[in-house]
Amino acid sequence: MNRPPRSALRDFLTGETGGAILLMIAAGAAMILANLPGATGHLYHDMLHAPLGPTLSSRIGPMTLHLWINDGLMAIFFLVVGLEIKREFLDGGLSTWDRRRLPILAAVAGMAAPALVYLLVTAGRPALGNGWAIPAATDIAFAIGVLALLGRRAPASLKLFLTAVAIVDDMGAVAIIALFYSHGLDLAALAGAAGVLALMYGLNRAGVKALAPYLLGFALLWFLMLLSGVHATVAGVLAAMTVPVRCTPGAPDAADSPLHRLEHAIHPWSAYLIVPLFGFANAGLSLGGEALAMLFAPLSLGVAFGLFLGKQLGIFGAVWAAVRLGFAERPAGASWSQIYGMAMLCGIGFTMSLFIGALAFPGQPLLVEEAKGGILLGSLLSALSGYAVLRWIARPAASAAR
Repeated sequence: MNRPPRSALRDFLTGETGGAILLMIAAGAAMILANLPGATGHLYHDMLHAPLGPTLSSRIGPMTLHLWINDGLMAIFFLVVGLEIKREFLDGGLSTWDRRRLPILAAVAGMAAPALVYLLVTAGRPALGNGWAIPAATDIAFAIGVLALLGRRAPASLKLFLTAVAIVDDMGAVAIIALFYSHGLDLAALAGAAGVLALMYGLNRAGVKALAPYLLGFALLWFLMLLSGVHATVAGVLAAMTVPVRCTPGAPDAADSPLHRLEHAIHPWSAYLIVPLFGFANAGLSLGGEALAMLFAPLSLGVAFGLFLGKQLGIFGAVWAAVRLGFAERPAGASWSQIYGMAMLCGIGFTMSLFIGALAFPGQPLLVEEAKGGILLGSLLSALSGYAVLRWIARPAASAAR
């Protein structure tokens, strides 16, 4: 008996727990190695920043393990993000305006409010202004992982809504990276990248369904983006937009759809290898004698408050206002207390926040460390608080006051 193809969304919603656990283990290992005494403690940083390979771009200098992970492997992570965005908008939960409007509104408010909180906390310190986007992103792997741990206490509609919000959030983060964290543009390389992208789009329009030409184009696009000054990881999302998809409403994930085949093939590598490696390479916060003081630095507090307070206020406030004003309907089967708990979980900004933090303060390791401290603190508070609300406080919609 032939089984229907598995749904990528179903795999995503049920399989993120393992990836989130690996990410936590990798981040914990990085913290331990970064705080070992003496020369052993320096080994972690020396290993990550030692030259490894050729100088691909004079703008970033010799490649290191840290650069290969952040600028190279993370481009594959962004390719997965792009594939998920395209699938959801053309063949999934965001395929109609009725389905899109509440997640889009919640995501936009959930990015604007944390940025505003950050700017308020760091007001009067212009040198910190470039970090406004650090608390604006949600780590979907961690957030979905926490929801998965809650089992039936988190209704399916809540998981779907969180996924939709996070996908729109990812779109905003990619746009922010491309627009605000790209420097010293090389117009010739940028023109070459545009040409490669146009060629890939042409392959799509010509009906080419083999994945090899798109993957080759992705590799070339990544290299040209690396040279151009636009962050190379943006190549992943742009390449994903050119991969053909066969829309099958009501029966998603057609086996003959190139986009679905590629997503199924690389998503496990992204979730179980690339993202944990990124966590290992970027979460190593040194907890020396000044660690406590660093957590109370304006940058750390701005990021922590942005994630913990800004996210929940922005997302829950937007959903509440949209429902009260008749702009959209509340997710089916979810109570207000459950939606509030979910909004708190959106303050887990680990992966994307660490990524933006490194881009916001290049060549300023102290500020990057302060950003890491704020990210870890804000994400931890959001995870614990969101879990507690959904586990012990939130009531299901059937018994909750309307």
